[in-house]
Amino acid sequence: MTPPFDRSRVTVLTGAASGIGRHLSGRLARLGDRLLATDVDLASLEWAATQDAWPTDRVQLAALDVRDPVAWKQTIDHAVADWGRLDVLANVAGVIVPGLVHEQTPQDVDLHLDINAKGVIYGSQAAAAVMVAQRSGQIVNVGSMAALAAVPGLGLYTASKWAVRGFSLAVAQELAPHGVRVSLICPDAVATPMLDKQLDYQEAALTFSGRRFLSVEEVGRAIVEQAIERGRLEVTIPWSRAFLSKLTSCFPALAAKALPALTAKGLRQQRAARERLRPHEPT
Repeated sequence: MTPPFDRSRVTVLTGAASGIGRHLSGRLARLGDRLLATDVDLASLEWAATQDAWPTDRVQLAALDVRDPVAWKQTIDHAVADWGRLDVLANVAGVIVPGLVHEQTPQDVDLHLDINAKGVIYGSQAAAAVMVAQRSGQIVNVGSMAALAAVPGLGLYTASKWAVRGFSLAVAQELAPHGVRVSLICPDAVATPMLDKQLDYQEAALTFSGRRFLSVEEVGRAIVEQAIERGRLEVTIPWSRAFLSKLTSCFPALAAKALPALTAKGLRQQRAARERLRPHEPT
């Protein structure tokens, strides 16, 4: 008897070794996706897969440097060769180096734009070529609240995420006639290793100015339920911070007036977070 054809979703995901990418990989695997989970750090990816018990019959692991367009094509070709199609690409990989722009290096500039912006563009190009041909598919790009409003102290990160938002909204219109959807996820600060990297930088104070940190579970749920399943173009978490971010983006002078109070609040909460997470460090 011929076994039933497997219609489980085929997903390629980047930045799967930690943070949002790691959680989303596990969530999608539990939902039955056939998943090609990638990360530039293959050893950490393999460790995460073992620790989280990702099912080896449905989850494959691969090293991918999102800065390399040739590697992107090979990765997408790999998924299609093994599973016959590509349903979802989730561009999750990202980096952040806080700092004032006049103190940062050309290498810092390249790092942000090459990974956060060009990595998303290269991946979207490779996936779109397949999805347009098959007349179906979805690209999910992870932006940030910094894609909605300028964040002093994170100028390079802001620039890269504004690029992600502009690109995502533009190509969503390009690809829609071909049956391909694009979704953009813009979360506020999330409790991940990327947040930990900002604890010691006063320049990153605005990251800590929200009411609370989001969990990877909240972001993963929004990606699956709002983006992948409902196909929403832009998903912001939480909506209240997104509303304020968009408002201040429309009225830059208003943002400048609010900056001192938000910075002071962020510094207090950054210090509290540092003390909570590192209670035994000398003050």
